Amino acid sequence: MPVGTNPEHVVNPPESQDDHVTWIGRDRPPRVPADGAVPPLTRPAGAAEPVAGPAGLRKWLLPFGVAALAVLIAIVLWRVLHPKAALVPLADQQNVPLISVITPGLKPVTSNVTFTGAIAARYDMPIANEGDTGRIVAVYAEAGDHVKRGQLLAKIDDSVMVQQVNRLSASLEQAQAQAALSAAEYRRAQGVEAAGALSAEDIEKRRATAVTDAANVKVVAAQLAEAQARLARTRIIAPVDGTVLTRRAEVGQIANPGGDALFRVASGGEVEMRGQIAEQDLVQVKTGQTATVYLTGIERPFTGHVRLLGAVIDPQTRLGDIRITLTPDPSLRPGAFARAVVSVASVQRPVLPQTAVMADAGGSYVLIVNSANKVERHAVRVSGTTENGVIIAEGLTGRERVVATAGGFLRDGETVRVAPAGNGVT
Repeated sequence: MPVGTNPEHVVNPPESQDDHVTWIGRDRPPRVPADGAVPPLTRPAGAAEPVAGPAGLRKWLLPFGVAALAVLIAIVLWRVLHPKAALVPLADQQNVPLISVITPGLKPVTSNVTFTGAIAARYDMPIANEGDTGRIVAVYAEAGDHVKRGQLLAKIDDSVMVQQVNRLSASLEQAQAQAALSAAEYRRAQGVEAAGALSAEDIEKRRATAVTDAANVKVVAAQLAEAQARLARTRIIAPVDGTVLTRRAEVGQIANPGGDALFRVASGGEVEMRGQIAEQDLVQVKTGQTATVYLTGIERPFTGHVRLLGAVIDPQTRLGDIRITLTPDPSLRPGAFARAVVSVASVQRPVLPQTAVMADAGGSYVLIVNSANKVERHAVRVSGTTENGVIIAEGLTGRERVVATAGGFLRDGETVRVAPAGNGVT
């Protein structure tokens, strides 16, 4: 028996077997008998099962082949029944925007004029020291107090003035006594004039003395009245009924005549709103029209009426004054910031959603779609806003087809397609 190159791979079959089978290793080709017959293969004990041959492989691969053929047939049928759309060259494509439009029509709107200003006393009266310079010795009123006419607000030191009044009062009494004595002597002289007891010269002297003493009484009386008036001015009193707005008087302060006001009093407690409105709005507003005033931090509005309109317009700001009379209320404090709305008139105006109105350097405008389905730009003037949208004062009749949204993506003259109403396209 020939020996291979790898003798460990040669296995001698047992002597009990009739057919001799040689186990061929991986490095040695099998030996073929002379007659050409292939001997049957035998495996040693413990060797693994041999791999299935071509018939086994065909048995396992046949189902997979059938499934692949069915998928291929399904793809071919889908391509035949659903042909692919022909490609359109990019140069031949036309992207026409689909937009929604709105025809606003005319709606009744109330035209309002809105402006801001401040609450102020209608008659703000400053009260200062009108007498001589003096030191304040007492203050009897505080800011916010309601005072009556003649009520004492503060008092200036009057110790010197009281003594002057007393002195002049005594002088007046002295002058009056002297005048009475002179007048009696002159009457007696007139009584004896017919008897010739006194000369005409003596009688004339007594008349002159009586006249002089009577005039002296008037002089002293005038001086006394002046001192009394100066004494009265040491008492700072309220000239009218009203509310004390501010108090700057303090005890120990030196009050100079013509200086800063010690108190400010609102006459009668009346208040009003003062503001300024534009020149074009002055033409629409009339005295007596109802106004609604809103204060910062207070939810409830205050109702008033237009009391006064400015007679002149500021040439620089082009604004004019306006006054709104208000009912006195503790919440209406002078100096508070306020906003007022004056109802001018009810007119018919187009009302558009805010998305339809745009603005640029040229002003406010909208885009409309003409009969040829092309976009056109129309300049408009906005007069105000409401809960329903923007009020258009000029530029539209209400019958135009206005682009509702996304107008900023369109160009003037661009062709568009108008979406049917109610399809939800915006």
